[in-house]
Amino acid sequence: MTAPLLEVRDLAVSYGAVRAVRGVSFALEAGQTLGMAGESGCGKTTVALSLLRLLPATARLEGQILFHGEDIVTLGWQKLRAVRWAGASVVFQGAMSALNPVRTIGEQIREPILLHEKTGRRQAEARAGELLDSVGVAARRQASYPHELSGGQRQRVMIAMALACQPDLIIADEPTTALDVIVQAQILGLLTGLVRERQISMIIISHDLSVLGETCDRLAIMYAGRQVETGPARQLLDDPRHPYTRILSRAFPRTGDPASRLAPAGLPGEPPDLSQDLAGCPFAPRCPEAMAECVTREIELWPAGLQRESACIKVLDAPVPSDNSKKTELAADNSKKSAPSADNSKKREPVSQPVLEARDLRVEFPARRGRGPARAVDDVNLALGQGEILALIGESGCGKSTLARALVGLVRPTAGEVRYEDSVLRYSGPALRAHRRHVQLVLQDPAGALNPRQNVFDAVAEGPRLHGLRAGLTGRVHGALAQAGLRPPEQFIARYPHELSGGQQQRVAIARALALGPSV
Repeated sequence: MTAPLLEVRDLAVSYGAVRAVRGVSFALEAGQTLGMAGESGCGKTTVALSLLRLLPATARLEGQILFHGEDIVTLGWQKLRAVRWAGASVVFQGAMSALNPVRTIGEQIREPILLHEKTGRRQAEARAGELLDSVGVAARRQASYPHELSGGQRQRVMIAMALACQPDLIIADEPTTALDVIVQAQILGLLTGLVRERQISMIIISHDLSVLGETCDRLAIMYAGRQVETGPARQLLDDPRHPYTRILSRAFPRTGDPASRLAPAGLPGEPPDLSQDLAGCPFAPRCPEAMAECVTREIELWPAGLQRESACIKVLDAPVPSDNSKKTELAADNSKKSAPSADNSKKREPVSQPVLEARDLRVEFPARRGRGPARAVDDVNLALGQGEILALIGESGCGKSTLARALVGLVRPTAGEVRYEDSVLRYSGPALRAHRRHVQLVLQDPAGALNPRQNVFDAVAEGPRLHGLRAGLTGRVHGALAQAGLRPPEQFIARYPHELSGGQQQRVAIARALALGPSV
């Protein structure tokens, strides 16, 4: 047997008093794909950044990370620089914050090729064009800047950059979050094809278990900085052995099932405080199957079947179910999930007076650098009633975000009008401020939307302060953070965006929109 391409041994990462990762170990063979899932803040991204020592200087890293047999933790700067890009590359979660806003995307893709492959500029340009074509972005867009691309297109550029130097390992942190389902399927097909053809190894971090189940050979489920279950992807999702994995897999609403949409499965309580010592099983306070022994016994990953491990004491005594019993159990579970709820299947009554309207809305961007004018939104009409949820769906670059920005007044339409409570939106400063008191926007990329110099409290309090809502400001901010799932708020208000996970940053962006108590 050959040594694995990557082997992580007892990895631990601390940010001051916060122990973000606690004793994570795994191995990755050449050509294998490992998926990592878990709640926001569970340590997934910290593990990914640790693999190439991309953590901030304040982080303390312990354990071993063996890549091609060399320990990344003790590697010198010159060797580490050679490993990055050429040996292993990262697709970061927030494309807008990862791309340089003052350089064209072509320059950014060519940079690692010129540095690591010592090729000529003309060859690098041709290679950059091929990479863009392979991820669904026209090669002629090399002259574009990141802000001129949609969120999905920026994410595809990040994937093209990761492939630039033909690395042995790709670490993809939420690689398909900003992509529509058509492009997501193309990108997943591209990545899995590269793994198969070139024997590239890949680590995918995602909240979307369907993506992980489709693309990964093995899964590692994380909770509170630890692995709680590992095993072959399909087996783990079809027959979870840890209560947290079971709850996580049921937390996603199913298309066409009103019961799961209107009453999704949830998880009571909050994740533990990672600055504290966690005795016993860290999931025990939220676990519906917890026993007295879970709190007192030292928990570790125990064998839970062929090539499977689970950090639940129940696997020590539980017999491994047969294939027939698994199929029967899964069929019963699926029938329950697919059964529509009588109470939730009632249709909403039509709303007589829309709260927000777009009438014949058109947004056109002027011609630039030889390209003709771009009509991003073309004669769109929509009406949103009180208590309604309206979904905008389409491929990347089809105009969804531009339409959303026009409804909030961040983009002035070329033609048509936006109406709030039957009043036409005017574009003077006072009128826009009054409009945004009632209509708020949660931006696509929280890392690019949050001010890196503002802590969480100031980011959420900024809107109420601008609108003169200073009375009870602390309670308003704490309430918005709690509504967005950052509980208890006291743990988060003093942190800065770089001290939060991607999911936590998104919750701050949601809390910022909720702080004003908008109607839309």
